[in-house]
Amino acid sequence: MKIKATFGAAALSLVAGAAMAADDVTLQLKWVTQAQFAGYYVALEKGFYGEEDLNVTIKPGGPDIAPTQVLAGGGADVTVEWMPAALAAREKGLPMVNIAQPFKSSGMMLTCRKDAGVETTEDFPGKTLGVWFFGNEFPFLSWMSQLEIPTDGSDAGVEVLKQGFNVDPILNGQAACVSTMTYNEYWQVIDAGLSPDDLTVFKYEDNGVATLEDGLYVLEENLTDPAFEDKMVRFVRASMKGWKYAEENPDEAAEIVLEYDETGAQTEKHQKRMMGEVAKLTAGSNGALLPADYERTVQSLLSGGSDPVISAAPEGAWTHQITDKALGGS
Repeated sequence: MKIKATFGAAALSLVAGAAMAADDVTLQLKWVTQAQFAGYYVALEKGFYGEEDLNVTIKPGGPDIAPTQVLAGGGADVTVEWMPAALAAREKGLPMVNIAQPFKSSGMMLTCRKDAGVETTEDFPGKTLGVWFFGNEFPFLSWMSQLEIPTDGSDAGVEVLKQGFNVDPILNGQAACVSTMTYNEYWQVIDAGLSPDDLTVFKYEDNGVATLEDGLYVLEENLTDPAFEDKMVRFVRASMKGWKYAEENPDEAAEIVLEYDETGAQTEKHQKRMMGEVAKLTAGSNGALLPADYERTVQSLLSGGSDPVISAAPEGAWTHQITDKALGGS
């Protein structure tokens, strides 16, 4: 009888252990470890994922990592991506679906030198403008199209410089303007010695051509799996808890990000400043995508000149399937 009782206790212990085993989720970031992704690191560090019985692995991105390809290859369950790249991938056959939108506002800007003769959009013709590509150029092309400014380098148009992931062209006089984010590259320009008074800044949001950034995307087919859906509901709920904590505690959030930066490349000053700016972009979002913001993005991408990023308005590119359950607490 004693042996049976011992065996029974062991069996119960195994069953309990199996029931308590956390579900694995792999998140692929769009870029390197920095405060742009603070909400996810906060959720990990503060145990918000653990509270949802999740074992989350966060994979940093970089210049040689395409989040869409990682997702397509099964290297991640969910990825952070900008909507232009996600919709372009969807049209090319990769059925990515936006399941949550932590970023409400766009941080994309064109930062210009006043001494290069740029103070209004009317000063653009004849100038060289630095533009990020790899899907990030489409808001710019849409903007130029709306301004009726050619991007062919003609006297009446602008010369487009394919900008790398730095701000060197505006510092060395190669370009009058460069692409910057409110939370990152703009401050690189300032740290390089230029003052805000030296610069003219054009926010894409203010010019009506902002596209959605830093949404959470999964493969459409996975949403038909109830177990996967349940994992994503818990993941989004914990992630948004992390984001709201980061908004309210920006300095602590920046310090958490620094702890997870294995490269040692990030500095406390830059990350705290970045977190302060990122908090402005996530403010106002509870994680659910607003259809009006989606429609604005689609229209921006459809009007990107003679070669738009997408040829037709997509269908099924986003869903409230996850956020309805995650934010409802069910």
